[in-house]
Amino acid sequence: MQITVITPTYNEAENLPKLVSALFSLPLDLSLLIVDDNSPDGTGKLADDLAKKYPGRVEVLHRPGKMGLRSAYLNGFQKILNGDAQVLVQMDADFSHDPAALVEMSKLLESCDVVLGSRYVPGGSVDKNWPLWRKNLSAFGNFYARTILGLPLHDVTTGYRMWRRETLQQMPVERIQSSGYVFLVEMMYLAHCLQFKIGESPIYFADRRWGKSKMSLKIQMEAAMRIWQVLWNFRDLKKAGTAGRL
Repeated sequence: MQITVITPTYNEAENLPKLVSALFSLPLDLSLLIVDDNSPDGTGKLADDLAKKYPGRVEVLHRPGKMGLRSAYLNGFQKILNGDAQVLVQMDADFSHDPAALVEMSKLLESCDVVLGSRYVPGGSVDKNWPLWRKNLSAFGNFYARTILGLPLHDVTTGYRMWRRETLQQMPVERIQSSGYVFLVEMMYLAHCLQFKIGESPIYFADRRWGKSKMSLKIQMEAAMRIWQVLWNFRDLKKAGTAGRL
């Protein structure tokens, strides 16, 4: 399978060269699309240098400023779906998502429409150095979203995902309204409403190795309120099931 990884970046200059090296060392047919939001630390320039170093394997999509996770991925999907990639991956640039997990995720994708890199299935875990409050907040966020939306999944907030091309093409992603991290939940709920087969592959979710986390309690509280709107906005597709696919 030809796999394209989409990685949104903002101030990831410390991580990006290491990520590219780790991805291209895998026994997979991989390419990378970097979606950079005009990072002040020079990530965009560094991404261009990597594209020159790996022609045909690294592409860069430059945006004028911070425009949110939703538009970063939707812009990335649009660009990649105009090409030949069979599989698209959503992945953070900060090494919280272990690139090596892509090997097992790609195996599971052979029998699924989308695969989640899951922290909460047997074999999965979160950073051992996280304080208890952070582990509890992460677990509760998943429980909260799963319960309200009725999702039969363990990790609906994970940002590590592998999609079949045809799955994304059959989803009306333009209906997704969330711009923050709840975008990830909304996208998975949309796939669930359309009755796509969703697999979960265990991952170890590490805290970022370099740089500063962009997650905050305020962002998570906003996400908690937004879940109820997601439930309401997709009630027609929940009822339609596979008939709601494009």
